[in-house]
Amino acid sequence: MTCTLCDLPTPDPPVSDDDVAGTFCCRGCLEVARTLDDVDAASVDGPDDVRSALGDDDESADPADTEAAFVAVDGMHCATCEAFLEARATGHEGVVDAEASYPSNLVRVVYDPERRDEDDLPALLDGAGYRARPVDESGEDDTTETVGRLVIGGFFGMMTMAWYVLFLYPTYLGFDALLLDVTGVAGQYLLWNVWVMTSVVLGYTGYPILRGAYVSLRAGQPNMDLLVALAAGTAYVYSTATLLLGGTEVYFDITTVVVLVVTLGGYYETRLKARAAGQLTELTESRVSHARRRTADGEEVVDVEEVTAGDELVVGAGDRLPVDGTVVEGTAAVDESLVTGESVPVRREVGDEVIGGGLVTAGGLVVEADEGATSTLDRLVTHLWRVRSSRPGVQRLADRLAAVFVPVVVLLALGAVAVHLALGAAPSDAVLTGLAVLVVSCPCALGLATPLAVSAGVREALDAGIVVTDGDVFERAPEAEILAFDKTGTLTTGEMSLHDAVGSDEALARAAAVESFADHPMARAVVEGVDAPDRRVDGFERHPGRGVSGVVDGERVTVGRAALFEDGEIPDTYRERYERAVEAGNVPAYVGWEGSVRGVVVAGDQPRPEWERVVSSVAEDVARVVVITGDGGEADTDGTAARFREHPDVDDVFTGVPPEAKAEVVERLREDGTTVMVGDGSNDAPALAAADLGISLESGTRLAADAADAVVTTDDLTTVPEVFDLTAATNRRVRENLGWAFCYNALAVPAAALGVLNPLVAAVAMATSSLLVVANSARGLGHGSADDSLAGGDPEANALGHAGATADD
Repeated sequence: MTCTLCDLPTPDPPVSDDDVAGTFCCRGCLEVARTLDDVDAASVDGPDDVRSALGDDDESADPADTEAAFVAVDGMHCATCEAFLEARATGHEGVVDAEASYPSNLVRVVYDPERRDEDDLPALLDGAGYRARPVDESGEDDTTETVGRLVIGGFFGMMTMAWYVLFLYPTYLGFDALLLDVTGVAGQYLLWNVWVMTSVVLGYTGYPILRGAYVSLRAGQPNMDLLVALAAGTAYVYSTATLLLGGTEVYFDITTVVVLVVTLGGYYETRLKARAAGQLTELTESRVSHARRRTADGEEVVDVEEVTAGDELVVGAGDRLPVDGTVVEGTAAVDESLVTGESVPVRREVGDEVIGGGLVTAGGLVVEADEGATSTLDRLVTHLWRVRSSRPGVQRLADRLAAVFVPVVVLLALGAVAVHLALGAAPSDAVLTGLAVLVVSCPCALGLATPLAVSAGVREALDAGIVVTDGDVFERAPEAEILAFDKTGTLTTGEMSLHDAVGSDEALARAAAVESFADHPMARAVVEGVDAPDRRVDGFERHPGRGVSGVVDGERVTVGRAALFEDGEIPDTYRERYERAVEAGNVPAYVGWEGSVRGVVVAGDQPRPEWERVVSSVAEDVARVVVITGDGGEADTDGTAARFREHPDVDDVFTGVPPEAKAEVVERLREDGTTVMVGDGSNDAPALAAADLGISLESGTRLAADAADAVVTTDDLTTVPEVFDLTAATNRRVRENLGWAFCYNALAVPAAALGVLNPLVAAVAMATSSLLVVANSARGLGHGSADDSLAGGDPEANALGHAGATADD
């Protein structure tokens, strides 16, 4: 039986409640379902109904007898690329469906394995300027390629413009007798040199633009690449025809300027996108590839793919569980934090269900593989791939308007040519008028408005200790309505420390001696927190999930949970101290020998001193603040989140939430508004990717950073409010740039159509418009800094914050 909310295995009996329909793997999932009101009690009948209610479109929606695979495709740079690749994939036999994602460079292909082999899928998408490959193969660096095109194009472009400035512009102004006779042999030689250099700029540097135009035509979705290609291409064709007919007034400078300016904007965009897909490094490396399978003759090592339901697998200390299953022999402490988010190892014994990816820290197990022989860790990795790739492609405002803007401009250009011919203008003059319309409307300013402003925002973010990995951060963050914090490692330090120690010096010294042999995080906290000389310990034993014991000075000393002292004498003072620690969300342990408790040690994950002020600060930017944590399962209590529930700006706290359910919680929150997720751990990665905006702390894992849209590099929680300040300022700059670009086009296009602007003046106007956008983007953003107290400048505030955070300890 699996959990109604997250599809993880449920215990026997499962967690349930009369007020909430369904069965759950833990109390956390039940409370999430109750609080979120995810599903209608009258309509729930299994996980599929839950997914439907949550709007989660996963692989279960694929047609029967099909499989899904991911293909990495380099070279995507707009929503049109998505449409083109989807049509390209589904045009092949055996491919049922395809979903392309421009931000992650991934295409999810649903195919019929009877008619199409998975290894053949990249070949179906390769070509037309796109480079397809399996997701586990490294691809080419689009940024390096763009730089190469800019360097070569820039060299030939400067040569072209040098000839124009030194010879052609003066000639066009009537100074040909003083400098160069362009009608002579030397002049023709110069003009054909300019043609060769412009051909390199257009054909090599401008190739991505030409390809984008071709793709937009094939996909039936006009984009800005098409308009740029028309402007640059028309100027090039007109000028080439002029040369062939013996003319001298050519407009290769327009082609050169247009291509280089737009390519420069594309370079900024490529840099921002370079890390969008990320690599699922940490979880992928943690996946188990082999298993020890018990046989009649002993054991054999096999690939995990060969494990089938019912196989008995031997897992020792230090090994990860290869698949989900049920314990048939042994007792062990299992660290499931990578998968479930639980901060402490849990005890697993005969009859308990275990999840693939969990790490056996002490003891050993024999596990019977479940039906399907799959791993929760593997499903988590797949889940992250799906969330990351299924997000709709980035569609800038300029691209969204391109479907209307491009056809209108082309019609205006053609209309201008027709009208001027009808009024008796020479054909060459009429064509130049149409060319002026295309050039003046060339969306250089429009194309640079977003990437240049975003680039400025990225630079200022770096100065503030924030790495932006997706340019859409600047569009989504100012719209944020809900902010969800992961608890462990985000609002807390993520490290156990000794909070309290009650008892005689002898009791504490013996506790430290015994704990020095344990590998539990609490053990390290006790050893580091108790100042005592080393003591000899014999007969050390682990009691998984409960504690440890050892012989010190001839007496067996036990350090652990209350379950180890059920038959012993527990003084009221120690019992009260123990219960107070549990209520405060800390991890207490009794210390005793000879059947009597002699002391209590309390360890806990220390809240960050600044967490309260940070929550108060971000609450000014969003309407709702929630806290999500994997703690609160059988190895902990709901008291772990008590201090967070008490904060006046925290609206909801969800405890005992496994990672797959974290992503579901975020998806459900998104239905109520734009949602930001702040986390750090691998188990937060699906939630970070599922959110409209994911923010990862530097202390977090590489996987979390890959899944996030912004990474705080300073491990400073006070930087999170700065994300909102910077993004708001950058978003404002983007809107200013776009406003100027549209106003420019509204004035310049009609002027060109009336013949007021010739192509050369149009090119100057276009370049001037672009320079204004560059200048506006280059100046400081002028964002308001976060509250000074958040930066740590107020010692008194810091002291108060620390006192507040530790008052319960």
